[in-house]
Amino acid sequence: MFKRIVIANRGESAMRIIRACRELGLRTVAIYAECDATAIFVKKADEAHRIGPDPVQGFLDMQAIVDLAKRSGADGIHPGYGFLSENADFAKLCEASGITFIGPSPEAIRLMGNKVQAREIARQAGVPIVPGTEKSVTNPTEALSFAARTGYPLMVKASMGGGGRGLHVVRNDQELLTKMETARREALSSFGNGEIFLEKYIERPHHIEFQILADKHGNIIHLGERDCSIQRR
Repeated sequence: MFKRIVIANRGESAMRIIRACRELGLRTVAIYAECDATAIFVKKADEAHRIGPDPVQGFLDMQAIVDLAKRSGADGIHPGYGFLSENADFAKLCEASGITFIGPSPEAIRLMGNKVQAREIARQAGVPIVPGTEKSVTNPTEALSFAARTGYPLMVKASMGGGGRGLHVVRNDQELLTKMETARREALSSFGNGEIFLEKYIERPHHIEFQILADKHGNIIHLGERDCSIQRR
């Protein structure tokens, strides 16, 4: 059982983890950038350490976070969502440092953390997928060619990460070229990886999720389905 957890995230995500740890009787270690020095999650954690002046660079500095976990005596790191939560190299670094990464294994993240690769795995398994590019899009010619074949509207999506960052709907060539650059910048600043791809945008979808939770001991439970369509704005 864990005793002390480093929370490698900020804001609302960090607060959720702090509340859960309190219920379990675990001590929490927050990390923060200068702009978060007076934030509520910093005050509510059992202890807090400054990670750097910039909130993006600090929360993407894998070695600094692991080193801090070692110094604080933590036995686990919870990445929350976004930032390093879907970074296989970070999960591997935690593992090599003797600290538990609270999340999927490096192998699972490497397989599914990249959306382009995840789409290919789903396709090979016979799961229907929305039309999209088979690899990351690197130049305008590729993007415009796909748009001509598939038709608008399209989604420009970050290959890595989540949380809606690096995600844009486009309805014509001009919007496509503009939002490609925007998505690249957002993805690079949020996830440390600027790769993007294109996918057909489905108007007014019915979004159903089936949630499955598993641990490294082979215990697997199904958390039921939920209609995420009501979350959409």
